[in-house]
Amino acid sequence: MWAAIMGIYDRDYERERDHYDDSPGYHLGGERSWTTNLVILMGIVYVVQLLTKPGGGVPGGEGWFSSTFSLHADLPRYPWQAFQLITYGFLHDPSDLRHILFNCSSACGCSDAFEQRCGKREYLAFFLAAVAFAGAAWIASEFVALRQLLDISLMGASGGIAAVLVLFCLYFPHQTVFLGFLFPIPAWVFAILFVGQDLLFAIRNNPDDNVAYTAHIGGALFAILYYKTGMRLSSWVPGRLRLPKFRRRPPLRVHDPVDDTEDASEDAVDNILRKIREHGQDSLTSQERRILEEASREYQKRRH
Repeated sequence: MWAAIMGIYDRDYERERDHYDDSPGYHLGGERSWTTNLVILMGIVYVVQLLTKPGGGVPGGEGWFSSTFSLHADLPRYPWQAFQLITYGFLHDPSDLRHILFNCSSACGCSDAFEQRCGKREYLAFFLAAVAFAGAAWIASEFVALRQLLDISLMGASGGIAAVLVLFCLYFPHQTVFLGFLFPIPAWVFAILFVGQDLLFAIRNNPDDNVAYTAHIGGALFAILYYKTGMRLSSWVPGRLRLPKFRRRPPLRVHDPVDDTEDASEDAVDNILRKIREHGQDSLTSQERRILEEASREYQKRRH
């Protein structure tokens, strides 16, 4: 399945991040990426879906929660339910655990590269907009194919994830990805294979296949439009939007006037790193880049 065919190694953005962080390994207690936040949210929603699913093996009985927040192909008849264009992307088939596992593993494959390049807020805005665009594309394709608006439902994040995967391939076309975890290919080849596969299956239109290939294509198209137009969507997202984070309070610090200059420098670096997290590296000015370079050299001297 496409959702589990990509592994990414030797990323450019990882090398850029190492310039500012020389401590190797996995860091507990650090700030979570929005990819992690979204996966956690999907997991919570999936648990609610399972808890609200009727028992007894009722055919098509996904439960009231899944039915309310999944995307229905007859949405144009009920415009007040437009929230479904976003909420369906956080739901998954409660009868098939593989659905959410594949989507979450795919989301974790390359989303960090996008966050590092464009910033957390921009990534979140892009993902939500891609989910909505993919959902609208699916509704349009169902209407064209069936010539009527039927109450068919869609759930799953694959449209938004498809957009993230294609955008990664556009940003890093020569990065190596692994097809089937075995065969190394350039990212641009993967993008062609991925979109081509969805186009082929969408044209075949197998009635027994419940995969929304047109939603994948819609997500891929949105990624291409985003890349070509250079649009920025982060203004849609509140600046301090984040999931709650629990950590120990820092210990009290005794103030020393001699450290004022050093503290000011550290504050400047912290502000720049915060700007990178929220808006991406491309938002830095030449002066801010120079401050980071000087701070990095100073940090190296202290270590040696």
